[in-house]
Amino acid sequence: MVNNITAERLAGKIDADEQFALIDVRPEESFAAWHVRDAENVPYDPDEGLSEDQQNEVNALVDDRPVVAICGKGLTSTPFAFELQDRGYDDVTVVTGGMEAWSKLYETVPIETSGDDLVVRQVQRRAKGCLGYVVGSKEAGEAVVVDATRQTDQFKVAAQNAGLSIARVFDTHVHADHISGGPALADEVGVSYHLSDVASERGVEYEYEPLSDGDVIDVGDVEIEALHTPGHTSEMMNFLVDGKLLLTGDTLFVDSVGRTELQFGEDDASRGADLLYDSLHETIFELPADTTILPGHLTVTSDGRYENGSPGDPLESRLGTLRDELDLLGLDREAFVERLTEDAPEKPPNYETVIAINTGKETVDDESEATELELGPNNCAA
Repeated sequence: MVNNITAERLAGKIDADEQFALIDVRPEESFAAWHVRDAENVPYDPDEGLSEDQQNEVNALVDDRPVVAICGKGLTSTPFAFELQDRGYDDVTVVTGGMEAWSKLYETVPIETSGDDLVVRQVQRRAKGCLGYVVGSKEAGEAVVVDATRQTDQFKVAAQNAGLSIARVFDTHVHADHISGGPALADEVGVSYHLSDVASERGVEYEYEPLSDGDVIDVGDVEIEALHTPGHTSEMMNFLVDGKLLLTGDTLFVDSVGRTELQFGEDDASRGADLLYDSLHETIFELPADTTILPGHLTVTSDGRYENGSPGDPLESRLGTLRDELDLLGLDREAFVERLTEDAPEKPPNYETVIAINTGKETVDDESEATELELGPNNCAA
């Protein structure tokens, strides 16, 4: 019998270390670019069926374990599963929605705060490593959302479960790896959408209320200060919450810093690296060492593993710890710029189209097209 499970259930099985054979039937190049942790690749064409060599490969992979099959959208893994059933496998399951559903899997994680009023929720998009935030005041019953992804319901539910209503929506910058849900979320709940005032230089066509360096937004008694930190992009804003937590967007991660050539280009990446060096040394490093750093991304490898931490656990660090442990942060300006510009990682897929959508120059109305544009982990770190 062929069964079906959701992406959420698959994540639960992986996290619980259940024993099963996860077989990804997409083409080899799609699998190599991005796949679920511990998956094995057996490319499958329903018109051709399993060859003898593929059957032997499947036999070796399964080793008397249950089989879970996954593909791009669940369309190819289903006939694969039925063929396995016809060949005598009696425990075969298909992941409904495939990698498309996997790309929309989220966990909402409470961030520990020092006071009773401040509420922070980290919304983790597992497959892409995107991190958004709900930051609010328990007493006021209101919150801001920072860096919402296009699955906006995830942020509505996170706020609602924390007993908060969404009062404003911020984006730290014009994202290059995923389609922002900020404008849509603000429109859906009828509140203001904010970007840096420098975003005007990038030709953003969405309506937004500009934030300038040093502006303070109050949510009840919670103070959120906007800090202009250019480098990854020219308009990048960090948000300092009650002087204790810093939402760094793509400026500073727990394992690296933001790359600079996605906006500035290969020829001008050094200018972005110069700006980033100044943002780190003249703005962020001026904060106390015990400031909690809450980044906009975590690193997810092409084989679906978290480089730091685990899904469902808080992804954060102390500023002082990062300064001590990240060698990039100890380099002088010349060495820092050279490191960021000499060996840039592979760019996020479709990043130019994603930037065009996030500035309002292009639109995408089809869900499948939007999902295709976002497939794969983020590549925003240097």
